[in-house]
Amino acid sequence: MKAVIQRVLEASVTIEGKVVSEIKNGLLILVGIVAEDTKEDINWLSKKIVNLRIFNDENYVMNNSLIDVDGDAIIVSQFTLQASTKKGNRPSYIKAAKPEIAIPLYKQFVIQFETELNKKVGTGEFGADMKVSLTNDGPVTILIDSKNKV
Repeated sequence: MKAVIQRVLEASVTIEGKVVSEIKNGLLILVGIVAEDTKEDINWLSKKIVNLRIFNDENYVMNNSLIDVDGDAIIVSQFTLQASTKKGNRPSYIKAAKPEIAIPLYKQFVIQFETELNKKVGTGEFGADMKVSLTNDGPVTILIDSKNKV
């Protein structure tokens, strides 16, 4: 499971002209799932992101987590994070999990993240044509792959 975590001042997801999720201070999290992902990947990644100390403290040092700043989050599934670009110029998405595997794992990830954060989070809609808007704060953008824990 791969994630792109962006610290944001604001973010939103719009589908067919309707805003379906919107936050102020917090994280926009793009998640790419492979068929080999498990509950262990979900638990590890959600805990890692919720506790990631990427928010400034009173001295403008990144010492605070999403929990510490009482921030919000939007989690968007994005199969293109699993793209392979080794051959040619057209990305291959063969590693990305098929919807019948990815959708339940994505939903489990959202539930686990909400449990870790102790509040509801915004989401996109799996497979929809989404327009994601954000104001990256910093900018701070972190890439995490649950397959590279060590």
